[in-house]
Amino acid sequence: MSADPEQEYFADGIVEEIITALSRFRQLFVIARNSSFTYKGQAVDEKKVGRELGVRYVLEGSVRRSGDRVRVTGQLVDAATGAHLWADRFDGALEDIFELQDQVTTRVVGAIAPKQAEIDRARRKLTENLDAHDYYLRGIANHYQSWSKQAISEALRLYYKAIELDPDFASAYGAAARCYIERRSNNWMTDRVRETTEMARLARRAIELGREDALALCGGGFALAQFGHDLDAGAAFIDRALVLNPNFAAAWYYSGFVRVWLGEPDTAIDHIARAMRLSPLDPIMRSFRNATAHAHFCAGHYDQASSWAEMVLQENPDSLPSLRIAAASNALAGRTTEAGKMCTRLRLVDPALRISNLRDRVGPYRRPEDIARLIDGLRKAGVPE
Repeated sequence: MSADPEQEYFADGIVEEIITALSRFRQLFVIARNSSFTYKGQAVDEKKVGRELGVRYVLEGSVRRSGDRVRVTGQLVDAATGAHLWADRFDGALEDIFELQDQVTTRVVGAIAPKQAEIDRARRKLTENLDAHDYYLRGIANHYQSWSKQAISEALRLYYKAIELDPDFASAYGAAARCYIERRSNNWMTDRVRETTEMARLARRAIELGREDALALCGGGFALAQFGHDLDAGAAFIDRALVLNPNFAAAWYYSGFVRVWLGEPDTAIDHIARAMRLSPLDPIMRSFRNATAHAHFCAGHYDQASSWAEMVLQENPDSLPSLRIAAASNALAGRTTEAGKMCTRLRLVDPALRISNLRDRVGPYRRPEDIARLIDGLRKAGVPE
């Protein structure tokens, strides 16, 4: 609601941090940021939101920033009845922004499930440096903007600025590591060796600094699992993130993918389903579906694997991971015509793909039978040696 439209990143960041604080309460089920933000800027019907997201309560409000003054307004609505449980406004100086967030969180939890000890534990400042915090919020805004190469590169630059101002900012290290995950997964890296080394450095620093920071542990753990080839440690750090924040949709998704690589596809399916439940309107739902396709493939469920992969391809026809799973699962299910079509598309997007270089393009599967199954399926689909 500020006069300056460029302050939208600030309001979005405040909302995200309130969501994160609420998510730490195990007795609450809190919808993730990406799904909550689909209602941003709309006049919403709380009852309709409750039905669409499967929640009992809706917290809505606004943020206004003018100079060094901030006002946060909020109201808590029972989505089943439409009744207002409370409404209030919180005014303060910009330097008190963390206290304002705490006040909102305390009032919400106090209205729903008052446990003062847990409320106190949920209070945690990301950083004492307000300028570093501002760059971090700008980074988040770019990170979620479009998931494009340009947006991720700008987010990474802003996270580095935050780290420069506060070298102990664990969340910024974890977020930066996640940017490198996006760059490598989408083949955007310009110097694969150097950037992979840097990603590992950021991941280890995030984990070192962020023992009580779910975002830092999640981003760092997944980077170590996927690109540091330390699956056990990566899974343990992500599990720790879920203890700290059981409503962290991204952590459930990352946990699911790591379980795929560990050879635990049934657990993976359960964890990714939890991520989708926590963020049912997520703009990157295709990532959740892609992970589900991989889990079903490793479980030998070729019909389900091809079905989930094809849902991804309807949205993003050039998704290499889903094209590989669609081609291999159709081939192993005996659908040779469909497998051939998927293989043709796959080779158009990745003409250099060969059976001999496949391992460089996929995750660190621990079970030999999982990578062997993928090789067998792609070979039958028509990928050359």
